Amino acid sequence: MKDVKDDRRVKYTKMVLKESFINLLEKKDISQITVKEICEDADINRATFYSHYTDVYDLLKKIENELLENVNVYLSQLYHKEVNETQLTEKIFTYIKENAKLCRLLLSERGDLSFQKKIMILVYDKIINDLTDNSNISREDAEYVYSFAITGCVGIVQKWLDEDMKKSPRFMAEMVLKLTLGLINISRLQEKQR
Repeated sequence: MKDVKDDRRVKYTKMVLKESFINLLEKKDISQITVKEICEDADINRATFYSHYTDVYDLLKKIENELLENVNVYLSQLYHKEVNETQLTEKIFTYIKENAKLCRLLLSERGDLSFQKKIMILVYDKIINDLTDNSNISREDAEYVYSFAITGCVGIVQKWLDEDMKKSPRFMAEMVLKLTLGLINISRLQEKQR
């Protein structure tokens, strides 16, 4: 019973520290945020912070890794052919909406570019393999399509977040898939014309 209670306390502590950090990150650059500020906002002592994180950058890295792991869970379902891509993409947009404040920060101009690259790499293998296996597109052309599509998708998500997610996750999922499939079809036509 004690382990369950301790586990709940640890989860709560990490959640409060994360929320305080995100709130501060909305107002200022990470280099200006101190552990003291996070702890005061979270009403947690510094020793507790240091029992979980080495510094504010470690906290950011762990937040980013958690987000990447969650997105990866959805993406791994794409490898199963029976999964509906629209529904899965909608789930990803729903997850982004549920974590809008964090996603807005991480994908913003002030966000971590290495995190944005990690998101792109996460999707890379799935898309490249699908393009080359199912579309009769050369690997080189597939990489161009991928680069264009993933950069566009990140831009679409940024715009959606900046406009307070007025469109539904379903609408966004359908639009992203239509645009991506359009790129694939154009590439197929070009490949045939060679």
